[in-house]
Amino acid sequence: MLAVPQTADSHILAPHTITSVNVNGIRAAARKGMTEWLEKTDADFICLQETRASDKQLHETLEPALSNGWFLVSAEPSAKGRNGVAVLSRVEADAVRIGFGDEEFQDAGRYIEADFADLTVASLYLPTGEALTPKQEAKERFMSSFAAHLAVTAAAAESAGRHVVVSGDWNIAHNEADLKNWKGNKKSSGFLPSEREWMDVLFGDESAWVDVFRTLHPGVEGPYSWWSYRGKAFDNDSGWRIDYQVATRAFAERAKVGVVERAESYDLRWSDHAPVTVSYR
Repeated sequence: MLAVPQTADSHILAPHTITSVNVNGIRAAARKGMTEWLEKTDADFICLQETRASDKQLHETLEPALSNGWFLVSAEPSAKGRNGVAVLSRVEADAVRIGFGDEEFQDAGRYIEADFADLTVASLYLPTGEALTPKQEAKERFMSSFAAHLAVTAAAAESAGRHVVVSGDWNIAHNEADLKNWKGNKKSSGFLPSEREWMDVLFGDESAWVDVFRTLHPGVEGPYSWWSYRGKAFDNDSGWRIDYQVATRAFAERAKVGVVERAESYDLRWSDHAPVTVSYR
């Protein structure tokens, strides 16, 4: 059963759970089993990426969940059938912001923030990129601009006594433990030295931001969250860990349990990504 919606005045830092998932097309995911997953999840917030839908299509697809108490905010993509991010929540957002101040990506449907009392929940779909092409150059421009936004956001949150979680598909495997076939992908977008160095700085010891899931699973391979539909990648667990929950330090300390909700079998997948869920206490 879905939880009864609370009001926005509820104490948001009470125990709750955040899930992030790239749905690889919300309408296809709903047909394949996402609707049933939504009926069972204990999550209080769900960050969606790559919805590939207009706001109207997204609301129509998620109508069963919305009728059962979920609230929805979204950033529809300007390019039809691409990108798109959203946040589902058990409580209504106090405020919503689309984009992060960079005009180049403002209408791309790649970033949305929603405020809930003392907590900001953001959904991110960072560009995939393609090594040695203009797509990679665009990805790097996004990364540079977004890092500046994160720095400002963290400082503002600390000053105001707020907390922030940026959940989503970051399209970068940070370390060798985050990618099964790391040796064969040294020159591939998503594992380029420049991308990994960007994350080194972002998650450094002196940084305001924490890779929450890795802190809960230190020193192990994966757990992976994306597997290609090609070949036996899923069956062999030959995946990438590119779906992250990144939080400001004080809030990251509340994280107690993190799981990848990996489907039991290939035919039960409703996306090429699996939901990444963290419980905060």
